[in-house]
Amino acid sequence: MSLSMSPPPQRRTRSALDRSAVTHLSALLAATFHQDALTRWIVPDERRRAELLPGFFRVFVELSASYDAVLTSPDGDAVILFLPPGAEPDEAALGAALAESLGEAYAPALATVTALQAEHHPTDRPHYYLAFGAVRADRQRSGVLSGLLTELMGRADREGVAAYAEASSPGGEAVTRRLGFTRLGGDIVLPGDGPTLRPMWRDPR
Repeated sequence: MSLSMSPPPQRRTRSALDRSAVTHLSALLAATFHQDALTRWIVPDERRRAELLPGFFRVFVELSASYDAVLTSPDGDAVILFLPPGAEPDEAALGAALAESLGEAYAPALATVTALQAEHHPTDRPHYYLAFGAVRADRQRSGVLSGLLTELMGRADREGVAAYAEASSPGGEAVTRRLGFTRLGGDIVLPGDGPTLRPMWRDPR
């Protein structure tokens, strides 16, 4: 998605999200990514994608929340999920939870994505990993999500830590470039005429 840059809004990091907040943010992410090339490749069926994505994103919301790494706008209309430097999720448990959220029909496609991502993910330098960002449809181009991203990059800069992201669309790549990211290595190309993910890296400033 294409976002304009603006001064960061008041924000908060959510660590102990209650059930309603988890449900709300999962639904927001599902709606934002319903037509994303990557989720369409994983779950091609429109109806099933709408049914499965809230549960899929719930896994990521809860994972980021466990690291105090959910950044939201005050009204909850925008969210960033990330992992801080040093985060080491239980990959087996995470993979099992994601596979369960999608079911047997779509878990193999997800396994292909995660395996290719793991091959490209840098492991030699500490960094923030920007997993997902979402904003309510009627708030797009308002600057609210860009403000959250700018705030997170400010935190990384103050800590002297880099940041890593994988852009799944030209708009997403444009946003990361405006934040100072540059390409890192080759693209992640999914098989069968699948979409491309572009690894992006940002050194601290």
